[in-house]
Amino acid sequence: MITAAQMRDKFAVVTGASTGIGAALAERLAASGMHLVLVARSAGKLDEAAARLSRQHGVTVRAVALDLADADAPARLAKTLADEGIEVEILVNNAGVSTRGPVLDGDPARFRAMIDLNVTALTELTTLLMPAMVARGHGAVVNVASTGGYLPAPHLAVYSATKAYVVSLTQALWAETRSTGVRVVVVSPGPTKTPMNPRGTRSAEAVAATVVRALAGTGPAVVDGRLNALTAFLFGRVLPRRLSLAVARRVLARGDV
Repeated sequence: MITAAQMRDKFAVVTGASTGIGAALAERLAASGMHLVLVARSAGKLDEAAARLSRQHGVTVRAVALDLADADAPARLAKTLADEGIEVEILVNNAGVSTRGPVLDGDPARFRAMIDLNVTALTELTTLLMPAMVARGHGAVVNVASTGGYLPAPHLAVYSATKAYVVSLTQALWAETRSTGVRVVVVSPGPTKTPMNPRGTRSAEAVAATVVRALAGTGPAVVDGRLNALTAFLFGRVLPRRLSLAVARRVLARGDV
């Protein structure tokens, strides 16, 4: 677990930090006294957020404008952190994209870009930054997945597959490293109101609060919100797969979430 004392005056790296869950989480971590490295594609939004958080909370905030879907981006970020002497206490792999519609109607290039960001960049950043935490005997890696990671989601098929990877990877990594002193956890939100999903029903701030609570926990996986947790359990483990897929297909085809 990560205590409040461990967070104060330490650095957290938050990807996908310009909007949505990432921005809300950056706000909470800064309020707890953490210094931040904010990573996203939008330089303007990042610079504005960095200036505001630094002014309001008296912490150091570094903005790094980077498209993590680029093949060399994770290594470039790790080098920037090393060159600036930033010791990362918490890594939050939050950056992600989705695309809606039947798989066979989709653009293969967009699918590749989604996999590069949601899967490859997350994996590379974890393997680049976590070894130093293990060597120190403290730190945390939080991977943000989705309730879609617990059930194949028709019309969000590639997205849900990437999130299933994140759920599986994180829990396996938790088992491999649980005696090292480093906290590893996957947090899976349900439909969250963000620029990527304006129809979401849960606020980004509520999800950010769940992430902070997850840091203080010990288990490998947390689903945000009681209803989302129940839905993930029922559709992922209890209901016959044919039934759960039929319901998911109908709901997602309507675009209700």
